[in-house]
Amino acid sequence: MLEQATRLVLIRHGETAWNRATRIQGHTDIPLSPLGLAQAERLAEALADEPLAAIYASDLSRARQTADALARVHELPVRLDAGLRERAFGRFEGLSWDKIAQDFPEDAARWRRREPDFAVGGGESLNSFSARCLDAARRAAAAHPGSSIALVAHGGVLDCLYRAATRVALEAPRSWQLGNATINRLLATTEGFTLVGWNDDRHLAGLTADDVAA
Repeated sequence: MLEQATRLVLIRHGETAWNRATRIQGHTDIPLSPLGLAQAERLAEALADEPLAAIYASDLSRARQTADALARVHELPVRLDAGLRERAFGRFEGLSWDKIAQDFPEDAARWRRREPDFAVGGGESLNSFSARCLDAARRAAAAHPGSSIALVAHGGVLDCLYRAATRVALEAPRSWQLGNATINRLLATTEGFTLVGWNDDRHLAGLTADDVAA
């Protein structure tokens, strides 16, 4: 039983080349771009004084690399959890949003309507994806009652956690930001998740792709 609140520091991975090209990543294992690596270092500096008891991350490279920067500062291991992976998008993966709309117009319409039970070929439905990542977050929180932990994951995972904390339905349109390498905060108890702060990007001020080597 989780008797005390666990403080969750939620982090979306740094930017990748596919983020910039608006290509769907899903379970495709894409590493951070030079800008993404720089964002991860800025993030680690910003959280250097955070009293973290543990760092959990998706096992995909972009999340693992982001978590590694934080782990070096805190001298903690990164605990990989496939439950924190991005949603699997099947045949959409590798395609841009425009290409998906062009090649799969009916599937694209259902995807954009956020139909909870819809799963593109080879992918996950919103319902199954949300259940998976919320379960991973609950397990991590239950292992560290009364402590602060970092969860380094993906935009879709953070979106599900935001919705759980604010009681927004999966099919509702998104009106909140999910920036790369931003700092987001929730509390987790046996009663569920509570929103504390969202999309803090002050540590990334002024950092652009022009600032890092190609």
